[in-house]
Order: sequence, then structure tokens, then C-alpha cells
Amino acid sequence: MYQLNQTKPYDVVAIGNAILDVLSFTTDEFLASQAMTKGTMQLIDAKQAIDLYQHMGQAEEVSGGSAANTLAGIAQLGAKTAFIGKVYSDQLGEIYRHDLTAVGVEFNTPSNQHGKPTGRSYILVTPDAERTMNTYLGAGSDIHVEDVDAGLMEGCKILYGEGYQWSTPHNKDALRHAFALAKQNGAKVAFTL
Repeated sequence: MYQLNQTKPYDVVAIGNAILDVLSFTTDEFLASQAMTKGTMQLIDAKQAIDLYQHMGQAEEVSGGSAANTLAGIAQLGAKTAFIGKVYSDQLGEIYRHDLTAVGVEFNTPSNQHGKPTGRSYILVTPDAERTMNTYLGAGSDIHVEDVDAGLMEGCKILYGEGYQWSTPHNKDALRHAFALAKQNGAKVAFTL
């Protein structure tokens, strides 16, 4: 059986997409007016994200993303966790950072000052509880090797890599780099598929 190094300060560190979930109750008619297929998820670009938000009804923002959601749950169970992800220095990025740290997840990756806005997933819920998602990855898809905090790789018992990061060459390079550093420092590496 594999033994975790109990002297390391972080139980779990994760790398993943920082996606702010924007939840809104809607109607089938609204989905049809926006040419959406109910119950699906589609990737959208920045312009589509802005346009959709302008037409949506009242919404609630909640920090999300697969890896961050996992860390939030682990932190609420009492473990020490940290997240490596990218947000932009905009209102949604600040909401994201606040929400994640408020549940006990350390999130010190610097915000982007240039480039893509913070990622978000518009989750439209119809009266029958069906979810239709439109996701703009934004800054969350811009994790590079230099974003990998070597101190976190040295100090983690488990490194958790989000499979959604395996989408571009620079994201793959960042994950490979993090995995190698974590292994060199005796951490267990987990990778979601």
C-alpha cells in the first residue's frame, strides 16, 4: 500500500479550469430563442458569452470547475488544499477567488492582467430541472509551465490534475511539468480522464 508523506503541508493540490458557474432558471422558449439544444453542453466564445449573459434572466454565480469543486469538498472535510488555475483580473475572477478561498482552498495563482476574461459556464435550468450549459473557458485554459508553483509541488501529498486541461499544448506541458515535480518530491499523482 502506498503511504503518503505526512510531513507535507498540503493534503491535495489540484490544477484545473477556473470556471465560474452562472446559474439561471429559464424556459424552453428561451432556449429555443437562443437556438440551444436542451440538456446539452456547448463551448462558446467570448462574444457569445457576453451576448448570452445580456439576454439571460436573474443569475447566481458560484465558483466551479471539476478540480476546484473536488478541492472544495476535500477542504470542507478538513484537509489542507490548494488550487492552481487562471482567472482574469475582472469581477468574475474576484468572485471566483473569493468563493474558493472562503471554503478553505488556497488560491494564490496570480490573475491574468491581459488576455482572456475569466471562464464561465452559463447553466440554464428549465422547470423540469434539465440543465443546458454554455461554457466559455476563457483564462482558465491559459495555464502554462510558469504557473506551476514549485513550492506547492514540493509540499503536496497528492497532486490532482484535471483531464479538461489536456486540451492544448501549453496546458499539457504545464501538467507534465507539475506531475514530474510532484513525483520528484514523493507525491502521489492523480489524473482525471
